Amino acid sequence: MSIESIISASAGSTTTSTVVGGGLYTGAAKAIEASSGTMDKQAFLELLVTQLRNQDPSAPMDSNALMAQTTQMASMESLTELSTTSRESFALQMRVAAAGMVGQNVSYTSGTETLTGSVTSVSFAGSVPMVTVGGKEVPLDSISTISAPAVTAPVTAPVPVA
Repeated sequence: MSIESIISASAGSTTTSTVVGGGLYTGAAKAIEASSGTMDKQAFLELLVTQLRNQDPSAPMDSNALMAQTTQMASMESLTELSTTSRESFALQMRVAAAGMVGQNVSYTSGTETLTGSVTSVSFAGSVPMVTVGGKEVPLDSISTISAPAVTAPVTAPVPVA
């Protein structure tokens, strides 16, 4: 009996009947119900243990199938970890980009109007950094143009000639 058949049998019902001795798949059904139909590490392990506990002794589970399921679980964990790392990296890149805008001139769209101003500060309080332009907080993803501030020649006082 494969895990897929246990999942499909368990996920189809929201109630679990109890048989003397705890029932065949009551633990597996509870794992599926608790996770709202999504498969997490704990649900996978509970299904695997339930499957091993209730296998037919005359026809034990194929070791290749067990290895395949274990490999799938390890792959899923690695992909989840990679996704989390990627999300954190993107958030860090947004923060660095926002911090680099301080002192720069930017353009952004507010409604149907395109506004321009100089970035005076950055806030990292939310999930998307907010830059302050002309006293108004603007989400980083609303910025459409970035340009360097106009460079003015320094004004020097006349030097008295002796």
